[in-house]
Amino acid sequence: MNFRNFGRGIVVAAVSLTLAACGINSVPAAEEEAKAKWADVEAQFQRRANLIPNLAEVAQGAAENEQAILLGVTEARAKATSVQISADDLGDTAKMEEFAAAQGQLGQGIGRLLASFEAYPTIQSNQNFLALQSQLEGTENRIAVALRDYNEAVRKYNTTIRTFPDTIGANIIHGAEPLAPYSAVTEGAEEAPSLDLTSD
Repeated sequence: MNFRNFGRGIVVAAVSLTLAACGINSVPAAEEEAKAKWADVEAQFQRRANLIPNLAEVAQGAAENEQAILLGVTEARAKATSVQISADDLGDTAKMEEFAAAQGQLGQGIGRLLASFEAYPTIQSNQNFLALQSQLEGTENRIAVALRDYNEAVRKYNTTIRTFPDTIGANIIHGAEPLAPYSAVTEGAEEAPSLDLTSD
């Protein structure tokens, strides 16, 4: 009888170890890491969107041409903030592409607007503009880092759910699907707009 209980204990221990090695914990942990990194991406894009009203204030002294660019930036901001990606959408490539396109258009619009300010020495010497320029540069860098970190977390998660033995737990227990990495779909959107407008 003791031998039978001992045998059951060994079987239970073996099954527990096997399941532990089959993605029971590693798959959800990798998925949660990717979702957390996506939240960081969203926070940085939101930070950039929040700076747009400040750009509008600086642009009040600009000419009509810049006002048209500003209108385009404002519309791009509205579109970019209306395209939302929830954690449940991270596997939807089409939604991710739509989000990336909206953010790319906004980034390019900001770059065009700031570049147009080169013709206005009074704007370039404005302390508020210089502070805003610095904030935008920092935000673009934060966005690049957040996107890199998100894509790395997605790579780790996608690798985890596809490699043995984690794939057993990923497919049988969790029904895990691959997540979509962030990729720029607007030409040149993967590059932060040039914000160095100081004249030589």
